[in-house]
Amino acid sequence: MSHIGKSAFLILVLAVLLHGPGFSVAEEAKKGPPLPLIGIEGYGGVALTYSAYLVNPASPGMVLGRPSMEVGAVGSPSGRWVTFGMITENIGGRLEIGYGFDAIDLHNLPGKVYKETGMSISDSATYLHNFNARLMLVKEGEFNLSWLPALTFGVHYKYNPNVKDIDSDLAGTLTAIGIEDNQGYEFTLYASKMLKCFPRPVLINVGCRNSDAAHIGFLGFTGTREFLAEGNVLFFITDRLLVGAEYRMKPNAYKAIPGLVNGEDDWFSFVAAYVVNERFTIAGGVFNFGEVLNHVDDGALGLKFKYEF
Repeated sequence: MSHIGKSAFLILVLAVLLHGPGFSVAEEAKKGPPLPLIGIEGYGGVALTYSAYLVNPASPGMVLGRPSMEVGAVGSPSGRWVTFGMITENIGGRLEIGYGFDAIDLHNLPGKVYKETGMSISDSATYLHNFNARLMLVKEGEFNLSWLPALTFGVHYKYNPNVKDIDSDLAGTLTAIGIEDNQGYEFTLYASKMLKCFPRPVLINVGCRNSDAAHIGFLGFTGTREFLAEGNVLFFITDRLLVGAEYRMKPNAYKAIPGLVNGEDDWFSFVAAYVVNERFTIAGGVFNFGEVLNHVDDGALGLKFKYEF
């Protein structure tokens, strides 16, 4: 099956799930707050990092939950933008299926490459499709063990439709520095625990990722797999207002070209979210990406909107 065919098939499966028999008015039982949010790659979490909690679980007695959607953008002081849109569906309170589309503009990189090498990059941005399936292995407090965190395992297929075209424009330069493919798989394992021993609740999410993605897949995949740590801490200032911080370890598996394709840095952010009502949440933050391709993208500002149907 071709890459396009595989993507179309996965989207079709998701569409069937969204319109299945469990998607009915009978599901209008009282909802909890629309948390967690959906992370940049299209599954339950914060922004750059994630959570063992699943998005928008089905009401008791229902098989399917209602879908959730999120859109947003991040702009850096250098002028580079990342835009994204995501959708998730919950099955039986244990399985979450999600799709995320991400785009990052190359900003002034094509001009700099042409000035330095005389080669032209025909693309002004690079894109990433993310197809996700996550299974909650253990629910928080299950087996009458109040200390037990939620534990969720995820499988994530990523496809970059234009990195090979960019490599061709650059006469195989990306291949030469270690970018081997335009698709890859990631595996995640997250543990989450809500601590209620403080004056206000504190949520801790800790995760491990196995990946060979370069810049989460925006630059393709190296074939060199690594285990990477990540996580976040969120403080409930009120029942509607949350603030927190994230950290995400990044690999550094390709050979850098100083000034054009620099090495990867770890990511961290400071975030906040406001629950407007039981379906709608607004979130944003300050994001520090370090070196991204040809310059530093620290102090980026992001805003996103999530809606649960």
